[in-house]
Amino acid sequence: MTMQSLLLLLIFLVLLLCLAYPLGKYIVQLAFHVPVRGMSWLGPIESALYHAAGVDPQAGMGWKAYALSLLAFNTLGALATYGVQRLQAWLPLNPQGFGNVGPDSSFNTAISFASNTNWQGYGGEATMSYLTQMLVLAGQNFFSAATGIAVAFGLIRGFSSRSAHSIGNFWADLLRSTLYLVLPLSILLAIALMSQGVIQNFSSYKEVTLLAPLSYEQAQTDALGQALKDAKGNPLTETLVAKTQTLAMGPVASQEAIKLLGTNGGGFFNANSAHPFENPTPLSNLLQMLAIFLIPAALCFTFGRAVGDIRQGWAVLGAMTAIFVLMAAIALFAEQQAHPGLAALGIDQVASAWQSGGNMEGKETRFGISASALFAAITTAASCGAVNAMHDSFMPLGGLAPLVLMQLGEVVFGGVGSGLYGMLVLAIVTVFIAGLMIGRTPEYLGKKLQSFEMKMTAIAILIVPFLVLCGTAIAAMADPGRAGIANPGAHGFSEMLYAFTSAANNNGSAFAGLSANVPFYNLMLGLAMWFGRYFAIVPILAIAGSLAAKKRLEATSGTLPTHGPLFIALLTSVVVLVGVLNYIPALALGPIVEHLQLFTH
Repeated sequence: MTMQSLLLLLIFLVLLLCLAYPLGKYIVQLAFHVPVRGMSWLGPIESALYHAAGVDPQAGMGWKAYALSLLAFNTLGALATYGVQRLQAWLPLNPQGFGNVGPDSSFNTAISFASNTNWQGYGGEATMSYLTQMLVLAGQNFFSAATGIAVAFGLIRGFSSRSAHSIGNFWADLLRSTLYLVLPLSILLAIALMSQGVIQNFSSYKEVTLLAPLSYEQAQTDALGQALKDAKGNPLTETLVAKTQTLAMGPVASQEAIKLLGTNGGGFFNANSAHPFENPTPLSNLLQMLAIFLIPAALCFTFGRAVGDIRQGWAVLGAMTAIFVLMAAIALFAEQQAHPGLAALGIDQVASAWQSGGNMEGKETRFGISASALFAAITTAASCGAVNAMHDSFMPLGGLAPLVLMQLGEVVFGGVGSGLYGMLVLAIVTVFIAGLMIGRTPEYLGKKLQSFEMKMTAIAILIVPFLVLCGTAIAAMADPGRAGIANPGAHGFSEMLYAFTSAANNNGSAFAGLSANVPFYNLMLGLAMWFGRYFAIVPILAIAGSLAAKKRLEATSGTLPTHGPLFIALLTSVVVLVGVLNYIPALALGPIVEHLQLFTH
């Protein structure tokens, strides 16, 4: 790692801590319905929305009612997202006259945005109207983020409650998370991004004159669009000269803000945060990285304050930070290395230049290697999926780091809400293992962990690896699955593994060398996203309900301290073991063997 990389990582972590600590205190007030100082003017709006929906925010829900409400709301959201895409040709705010989105792509996108995955098999500026982008895609960005926060609130109440039969009210948690937290932060971030040059308009696309004409070759086709060939079977080409370029417009800053703060990741443009209209400057890039981790980090402090011991929040945050720094260092180091193949080809001058700068392939020059590799680690540690560089062009170990961060369950800060509740589930496993080692009934924060909690924990942990490995195996064996691979061999396998890892873990980023906007992948990845999200959420809510009903026991001399360095080390070890052991064989077939192949030629 270079000094520049170390300094960037240090600045990022310090700024994150300075912002997350006070925000965590603010979120506690939302979780426990305490009046928020300075935000009382939102009270009448909140009350009016409750009245319009016929919701009593004080009516508590058991975990089953909470889960059913959550599933019903998200299912309706997915159906609405599907419907708007299928009808967008006849709806307003479509200045480019885009047609209706195909059924399989609409299905995949609806599931993707409802589940906080935001996997995009389409090009946004060439597929979605402004109305579709704003009404359902951005709408689901808010609602899916608020859903994750609501689940985290439910689990926090499970630990902090004393013999309660309720874990809260889903509708109240959803509304308060949106109205008091995600929406105000999104407005502030959108304004900051606009100050850096991120566009925000409803204009039609602009055709501009190039400063210098560009000559390029294009394959000749017949009336049916089939490539023409000469007598020898070679494709015929023609030389064209481009004098103008079409620039896509749209309400980008507003979409960009919630895409990052909600750890959604869906870009307005196909190039995502590599596009200069989404992420124009190094400062906007830093703001985007901070926005991705802001709420997940703050929720750690929320958890500590809610259970009455801020040290518990610091312990969870410490475990997250330790793993993140390690994996980010691997990505930064790998991308600053020269490709061994250059020296093997005898291109000493090129190899020397590459060595001095590292691997710039697939990266934007305005960001450079350090900011691009760090962004990749951040977006995959969180369930965001936004990208400012082409992960498919990373060195094998550089691509391994974001892949492993997702496979750890995206609990290293993770998504808004999902990172915290995922890490707390692994903390339960840690306490259970420690209890077995010392021969005591495992307890965490005064709550006994018994067979029901451990069964639900096992389901929540195992469902995602099952979806990832089975989905990758099916894609590797099926002809439609292999047809989408652009790079054969180990890298092609990595592309498939990355796609299903991203989908089932609700990340949304991609190696992008895989042609996935086809019925096979749209269906398979859509199912992985849906079950990966909700087959994990329901068991976690069941754990919350079970813990809330239990008495909170006082700590004794035999109770395992869960706030010190020992517990942080144990928790970190469990996160790594549970994540890595599931995937080592698959990783060996993909990025690991690809790295070794670099030195075989």
